[in-house]
Amino acid sequence: MRAMVLNAVGQPLELVELPIPQPKAKEVLIKVLACGVCRTDLHLVDGELPDVTTPIIPGHEIVGEVVSAGSGASAELVGSLVGIPWLGWTCGNCRYCQVDRENLCDQARFTGYQLDGGYCDYTLADYRYCIPVARESNAAEIAPLLCAGLIGYRCLKIADALCRRNRKIGLFGFGAAAHILAQVIVNRGSDFYAFTRPGDVDAQRFADQLGAAWSGDSDQTLPDLLDSAIIFAPAGNLVPQALRSLRKGGAVVCGGIHMSDIPSFPYATLWGERQISSVANLTRRDGIEFFESVRQMPVYTHIRPYPLTEANQALNDLRCGKLNGAAVLRVQEDDEQPSGPY
Repeated sequence: MRAMVLNAVGQPLELVELPIPQPKAKEVLIKVLACGVCRTDLHLVDGELPDVTTPIIPGHEIVGEVVSAGSGASAELVGSLVGIPWLGWTCGNCRYCQVDRENLCDQARFTGYQLDGGYCDYTLADYRYCIPVARESNAAEIAPLLCAGLIGYRCLKIADALCRRNRKIGLFGFGAAAHILAQVIVNRGSDFYAFTRPGDVDAQRFADQLGAAWSGDSDQTLPDLLDSAIIFAPAGNLVPQALRSLRKGGAVVCGGIHMSDIPSFPYATLWGERQISSVANLTRRDGIEFFESVRQMPVYTHIRPYPLTEANQALNDLRCGKLNGAAVLRVQEDDEQPSGPY
């Protein structure tokens, strides 16, 4: 099978031929139809994540067909369509797993990081961490929901929990995650405000098309205050800026796995019971809840498809900010399923 492999951090992926892997206990073998290209993949390749063991196949926004099952895995999954997210395995026994916070498990293993991911023709996954996907779904269009969608959903859950009233929501960085979350926010009757790289009129126009109450540069000041701000851009200097945009009692939620250092800022910027939180990974419950919610509301993904062999180009386009929406590798070029809401 074909695979785009990271053999050394900081180097381009290499196209290699590998044997098709065989599922072990509790694993399923999946024929990959599509795999989203996430900013976390870029952090992995660029060496911004710790303890990267190479060689590794990146990719954790995977949609594919289950073709076989190992011992202890559900044979009923064979022939079905599933999504494989970032969270690939947890211990099930630690203090976090025992209180429904498996996303914080110290022993967790992540797809495309410690476990080979989806930049390939076939991959393995623990069947217990696969998310069922409707058979009629378009694999390429649904792939970004497996991380960009899920992380955005968890960010919104945390912002809602921290704010007693969360109706005006700022989105800092308007890429794959933000364009999905923006639709969720509008569908529930709230307003979103899109903060982009200064001068990025394409991203601002894209946000306006999705129903933004306001769009503009990240260094601009709104005439009114937000209830919460969700930061997807990996820029720590946005945290003080986002805090200054909040009403008292508001919250800033940082949705990235990696961010540059947060600069110092006056205590007065935080005062007024404003809060800062991070989002770490996701849980299986998040996946179930999110995919159930998007089946009940129209959510579309704006994608730019690439063939598997152009994974390096997709990563570079993401690195250079050339994308509106999400990059997706169409691993199987015959994936022509009908598009639509999920």
